[in-house]
Amino acid sequence: MTPPPPTALASAPTATPELDITLTKTQTKVKKSGGGCGCTSKSDTAPAISESMQARIEKHPCYSEEAHHHYARMHVAVAPACNIQCNYCNRKYDCANESRPGVVSELLTPEEAAHKVLVVAGKIPQMTVLGIAGPGDPLANPEKTFRTFELIAEQAPDIKLCLSTNGLMLPDYVDRIKALNVDHVTITLNMVDPAIGEKIYPWVHYRRKRYRGIEGVKILHERQMEGLEALQEADILCKVNSVLIPGVNDEHLPEVNAAIRERGAFLHNIMPLISAPEHGTYFGLNGQRGPNPKELKAVQDKCAGNMKLMRHCRQCRADAVGLLGEDRSQEFTKEKFMEMSADYSLETRQAVHIGIEQNRAAVAEKKQAAATGTHAVADSPKVLVAVATKGGGLVNQHFGHAREFMIYEVDATEAKFIGHRKVADYCQGGYGEEAALEGIISTVADCKAVLAAKVGPCPQKELQKAGLTVVEAYDVIETVARHFYDEHVLTA
Repeated sequence: MTPPPPTALASAPTATPELDITLTKTQTKVKKSGGGCGCTSKSDTAPAISESMQARIEKHPCYSEEAHHHYARMHVAVAPACNIQCNYCNRKYDCANESRPGVVSELLTPEEAAHKVLVVAGKIPQMTVLGIAGPGDPLANPEKTFRTFELIAEQAPDIKLCLSTNGLMLPDYVDRIKALNVDHVTITLNMVDPAIGEKIYPWVHYRRKRYRGIEGVKILHERQMEGLEALQEADILCKVNSVLIPGVNDEHLPEVNAAIRERGAFLHNIMPLISAPEHGTYFGLNGQRGPNPKELKAVQDKCAGNMKLMRHCRQCRADAVGLLGEDRSQEFTKEKFMEMSADYSLETRQAVHIGIEQNRAAVAEKKQAAATGTHAVADSPKVLVAVATKGGGLVNQHFGHAREFMIYEVDATEAKFIGHRKVADYCQGGYGEEAALEGIISTVADCKAVLAAKVGPCPQKELQKAGLTVVEAYDVIETVARHFYDEHVLTA
């Protein structure tokens, strides 16, 4: 029987589906010489979050890893100008097949953006957050940015407002941000040492003057620190994004982590450099590579423990729509959404959110049940598992339909989300499937198992041949991961 879709993807509240787990009879035991991360990663355990803080992030998919399984976000592209140049950025337009920051298909006016938000809020009632992230810098386009926020605050008061900035002009606008009840601000901050920043930022445009080299980077650094402190003083939640650039700032990011923690940042998102020649960036054209998953995790682990790390970032486009991990922006192009009626209904949205919260409670109960009776085992091996999921905190997606896998690190005590990895979907109507499968296996080769709602006979055979256990299930991710660990790792 085909399992029902998770509540988070429904258009109206539904009863929580009965959850069940089944393991395939064709599972193979994990080879002792293969798979596993072989690491002793530092815990993400940070100071306890207060109830008031938890209430501010509970429906924010970017600030809450748990919420991102259930709630959606959208960005509107109203801010084309930028006041700094980053060596990893090239704001190309009309590039619908790319998913990376700074990319949009079309620019909007504040009025068009507000209409789009109301349309999407009606069509995707689990959308709770509206962000302005570009394609340039929102605070280099302050009037367009703040006019958009004003319109949305008036017409859709239940939607949280977010702003992403490089921080150069942030100190000048904190009071206005606070007045508009923009409760969440993200700063992209890649260095606290201008000598390192000089390798990342060729110029900074500040107070009608362009500063090149170290002079400009020093201005940027000072303004970023001032902006962080101002946000803390104003009680505005701050997430810091840092782009990990191997050989440039990889060893420096723990120092960045310490500096932002001291200045009140709530969440640190260390994300990989996206660097390919076809993107036309300075780094891409000059051979600067991005980190591999192992390198990214190593730096994240070095920064863990003192503040919360964000490991579920998808490095979204500046016009992204939908759950993290999906992009529905092409359903809402200007040509389409301008012809749609704004079906925003606060009552309907609240009803859907009630259904989502019921589903979250059921998932939380299942997670608690999975943890009940678990005892810490000294030096239990940590292994990685790859999960195919459509959201809802469940193993609920067919292997062949997955365009990314969520990666969990599992030991005898817990199953902990550590990141995601994008792949080409295997089911392509017979075209390129062999090459796609080879790429998928390569992407998850360091894992011990693949957890999916269903895996076809051919990929299942190839996964097992590569030393991966295949688990077919429809249940809470942590429950499936813990069951696998107990059956195939502890008893191995």
